[in-house]
Amino acid sequence: MATTNLLLLLLIPLASTATYRLILTAGLTLGPGSGLSLLKLSTDPEDINAASVDFGRLARSEPAAVFRAESAQEVAEVVRAGYGQGFAVSARGHGHSINGQAAPTVEGVVVELGRRGEEREMESGPSRPKVNVEREYVDVWGGELWVDVLRSTLEYGLAPKSWTDYLYLTVGGTLSNAGISGQAFNHGPQISNVYELDVVTGKGEMMRCSEEENSELFHAVLGGLGQFGIITRARIALEPAPQRDTRLVRWIRVLYSNFTAFTKDQEYLISLHEKPAKEKFDYVEGFVIVDDGLINNWRSSFFSPRNPVKISSLGANNNGGVLYCLEITKNYFDSSADSIDQDIEALLKKLEFIPSSVFTTDVSYVDFLDRVHKAELKLRSKGLWEVPHPWLNLFVPKSRIADFDEGVFKGILGNKKTSGPILIYPMNKRKWDNRTSVVTPDEDVFYLVALLRSALENGEKTQSLQYLIDHNQKILKFCKERKIAMKQYLPHYTTQHEWKDHFGDRWDQFYKMKMQFDPKHILATGQRIFKPMVDVDDIALR
Repeated sequence: MATTNLLLLLLIPLASTATYRLILTAGLTLGPGSGLSLLKLSTDPEDINAASVDFGRLARSEPAAVFRAESAQEVAEVVRAGYGQGFAVSARGHGHSINGQAAPTVEGVVVELGRRGEEREMESGPSRPKVNVEREYVDVWGGELWVDVLRSTLEYGLAPKSWTDYLYLTVGGTLSNAGISGQAFNHGPQISNVYELDVVTGKGEMMRCSEEENSELFHAVLGGLGQFGIITRARIALEPAPQRDTRLVRWIRVLYSNFTAFTKDQEYLISLHEKPAKEKFDYVEGFVIVDDGLINNWRSSFFSPRNPVKISSLGANNNGGVLYCLEITKNYFDSSADSIDQDIEALLKKLEFIPSSVFTTDVSYVDFLDRVHKAELKLRSKGLWEVPHPWLNLFVPKSRIADFDEGVFKGILGNKKTSGPILIYPMNKRKWDNRTSVVTPDEDVFYLVALLRSALENGEKTQSLQYLIDHNQKILKFCKERKIAMKQYLPHYTTQHEWKDHFGDRWDQFYKMKMQFDPKHILATGQRIFKPMVDVDDIALR
């Protein structure tokens, strides 16, 4: 007890009133034998401020303290304290959520899992990725960035099968959502490529789970929005990927003015997922172009700035001022460079794009996967990265994607300046495991539509945050009025009624898992799915 009191005396002068109450009333009096020191609880204003906002910069919620975890045992200690005394615990990786999901909505502790830069250089902190070459998997810390997973596995000639477009996200973060990109049609989302997890449940239990062991928890956590536990380790499936200097990517973009031809070609390409490698592309995405600025924007940087593409020159004026870009890649090795042109030509012959609109470039495998980060660095240099990002991500059923095009791309968004890419690409539902917590449209093929817009405050594309939020609401209202059975990806709702509608007939199972693994509702309160059953203010009044 003497040691505990000394820790309290050291910490309390630095603590806010909220943290002081948290320590005294919520039971964060961890002493000898606990494996956790109160001194690791930070109330530094910089740490609190960093944990209060996320990439979206749309919401702010200050935690009482921030705890930087270096092991699963430490995560479990904090969660057990929260479970026993009723304060919220929110796991935070890279903070790339949009609506404050990584911060607690009631007084509590943010557990930071992300590895800091100096740790990556000094090999300190949580254990490094461990590659099993023979069985082709890698064990990684839940707070590991995917870019560091890639670097580690490439040393052994291996790499994960499925990616997100942006690699500076944590493993636990993407697995709590789904993790998608242009490889999902072929390999499924990242959650379809996981063998095993270590999870700290909302009771503070450390549990190992897989298809065979604790399978209910395994499937609930994958895509579970952090509601059932904190992922501290993941075993990720790998595939052969020769050394980074021998694997290349042919990166191709072709344009369409006809939406039907565009979606027909996309759906044809993803139907080839079972074909041999030479008879299919490795990546299929696309985006919508509603103004000249977007076609030449940061995401389209390989269009020559000396010869910019003009919408008016490609017949888009006859299509409501909208063009569509199909983005595809084919991986190849130095040794197969002679045949790559023939393989690609055979595939392109079957597509109906505008003949004069083929743009290609060759990049290394790593440079292609890390392409968004390179664009990020450019935006940061101009002060255009740390602005509000009111992104909207939707899964739209194939049967209604033409209606969505007419009402949203040509209607709500048509002929208007935009401030970020608008992605659209299809996925095969058979590549998704319906036992996980992710909800998708009930059709064999569905589209991701991602409006990745930013509230810029300068330049000719200036659009206020409120303007973009209103646009998003118009799109959601349009889908509701037209009865388009879309589902939000990275969903954000403010009422439990909306969440029940989102999960539909899967709500009862979701709720059952919540009561089994986080019965006091202390985890991931920033998702606003369940109201915390006990909070610090309740305890203070007792």
